[in-house]
Amino acid sequence: MRNEITVVQILIILGTASCSRPASSVINLGKVSSSPSADQKGINTPTDAPKDIDVQTPAPFPPRVVPTTTSPAVRTPEEVPVTVISLSGPLSSPDAEISGMAWFGDSLILLPQYPERFDSSGGSALFMLSKSDILDYLDSPNPNPLQPIPVSLYTSGVEDSLPGYEGFEAIAVDGDHIYLTAETKPKGMMSYLISGQIASDSGQVRLDASHLTPISPQTELSNYSDEALLVFGSRLLSIYEINGTALNPHPIAHLFDFSLQPQDNLAFPNVEFRITDATPPDDFGRFWAIDYFFPGESKLASPNDPLAMQYGVGQSHAHSKTVERLVEFQFSEAGIVFADTPPIQLRLRDDGQSRNWEAIARLEGRGFLLATDKYPETILGFVPSP
Repeated sequence: MRNEITVVQILIILGTASCSRPASSVINLGKVSSSPSADQKGINTPTDAPKDIDVQTPAPFPPRVVPTTTSPAVRTPEEVPVTVISLSGPLSSPDAEISGMAWFGDSLILLPQYPERFDSSGGSALFMLSKSDILDYLDSPNPNPLQPIPVSLYTSGVEDSLPGYEGFEAIAVDGDHIYLTAETKPKGMMSYLISGQIASDSGQVRLDASHLTPISPQTELSNYSDEALLVFGSRLLSIYEINGTALNPHPIAHLFDFSLQPQDNLAFPNVEFRITDATPPDDFGRFWAIDYFFPGESKLASPNDPLAMQYGVGQSHAHSKTVERLVEFQFSEAGIVFADTPPIQLRLRDDGQSRNWEAIARLEGRGFLLATDKYPETILGFVPSP
């Protein structure tokens, strides 16, 4: 039986922790080569300096460990096929590089990594799809491609105020408020948390460039940042991409209040490969995240995959180094922990091409919506609940 923990209980726990600890207890892991000036206007600087950590360089690409025991717990699990939802219009281009998505009422907001590529007026744009159109597509025997509707995004010059700007990576929505993370690499990696507001008619989104909160990386690896962002009660929570045992022995998830001020952090479990996005938690504090591995990223390879050892490896995964799966986590008194749920392993493509899943959203009562960036192409997919 699941140990179900309600949101109210967790909020009491988190509220007690934040009241009993001084602001200086905010943990910041990872050495950053270049950080913003302390007097940079509107930036919420953490209360203590980032700490150096020892990053272990993995050996050359190790063989994949596949369970051989015949224990029922590790028999070959059934993989779940991905139903592709065809798209038309600008977002169907690989240049869209979808990096996140979130629900605003019954509208699904899709976040391109570089929204400035998609507004003919010289501005920026997000995109929306209605839930009813998605459901009609899935229920139709011969559906027509869906064309996401562009929504004007006024960034207030955020891109210009962030040296080494490399696009937006995560999105979360609470009411009519929107929260994004942006990735930068002026010298070392750094993420920034940004807030904004969605117009009541969904016609435009405006970001507030006057308040930007830096999020320090937890390793010195290039091109990795906090790519999952979710709302939990009255807090925002961001999750770093790399949480494997060798590269990030003691991972944490960053907590912020809605004014983007850093709060106490939560322990996060060691999980191999890359966490690229996560759903909001349900009423029991459980949420799903994408866990992805592309064989070309040999620095992220691991000779041990505890989830595979515990739950087994699906048929297509057993013949590939690629990993495409959804993993369920839950909030607890110990921080964030694995839920007692087997991962959802996605059936890999027959052509051997890995799908770089970068966005996930629940489709209530049905399952999950997933989206890739440009590799191997723009894909919006549906995965049914197990």
